[in-house]
Amino acid sequence: MIASEFPVLAVLCGSAPPPDMAAIEEAAVVRYTDARGLPEALTGAQGLFVYDFLSTAVPGAWHAAGDLRWLHIASAGVDPVLFPGLVESDVVLTNSRGVFDDAIAEYVLCVVLAFAKDFARSLDLQRAGTWQHRETERVAGREVLVVGTGPIGRSIARLLRAAGLRVSGAGRRPRTGDPDFGTLHDSAQLTEHLPAFDYVVAVAPLTEQTKGMFDAAAFAAMKPSARFVNVGRGELVVTSDLVAALRGGEIAGAALDVFDTEPLPGDSPLWTMPDVLLSPHMSGDFAGWRNTLVEVFAANFRRWVAGEPLHNVVDKRLGYVPSESQGAAG
Repeated sequence: MIASEFPVLAVLCGSAPPPDMAAIEEAAVVRYTDARGLPEALTGAQGLFVYDFLSTAVPGAWHAAGDLRWLHIASAGVDPVLFPGLVESDVVLTNSRGVFDDAIAEYVLCVVLAFAKDFARSLDLQRAGTWQHRETERVAGREVLVVGTGPIGRSIARLLRAAGLRVSGAGRRPRTGDPDFGTLHDSAQLTEHLPAFDYVVAVAPLTEQTKGMFDAAAFAAMKPSARFVNVGRGELVVTSDLVAALRGGEIAGAALDVFDTEPLPGDSPLWTMPDVLLSPHMSGDFAGWRNTLVEVFAANFRRWVAGEPLHNVVDKRLGYVPSESQGAAG
């Protein structure tokens, strides 16, 4: 049991509180707040639930977090809260790893099929009332590189393999014989491997090493017929280089669910470029996902108050949950 029978929990949630918090409210003093009120809510709080997972308010309120022992973010990516003050502190960081894996994998399969079967052009022709017969591509046997080998990447690999695609991965530790990817390439030598693939899927966590990894050199290394899919973080991509690669025919298309600036500015050329599929950061957002995020937090909250090891503990130096580590002392 933690020191106080009723711990103080700050919840950063913007204008709307999370659903299904009744059980937590019975076991803690819960302070709901938006970004402006976060310093006051953090004063004396032992826990922080960052439900508004796109908020960048935590670093600016960190001066008030003197009693904080645990921070949980309602997303798989932790880059909005991974700043030096947290990294250097003793505060345990956990995330919502596992919630979005299958939904994002379904999205990736969807856009792969959309490219192969030319769905976007079919819809344009339908709206124009034009009957135009065309031939499309098979996906079976196509080569896919999934850059990012955590649970989301593995779910993507399994689903694409089931559809007949041949999938490899790229991560920090290259090896062969992986159960989901077969071959894992070294992401530090990414451009050496890109020429072999028909689809390249970005799902790596955002770290200093991965920021801007898809730049002019990466796109130039891809096949002219390759399609690029980003369901990781917008900052993995140098957007101007992607636009130039699409305009210059260095790659054949892109499906983008995340962007370095969100919402995507209205004057971005990506809105109107052919062979570009856009969605507003929603690839993992299935019906009921908000409730599931609270369930994941509530399960860890019960472990925390009981002094049990927490699940999904992030290695703050790496920026993600190591595959071999699921928990740590609360």
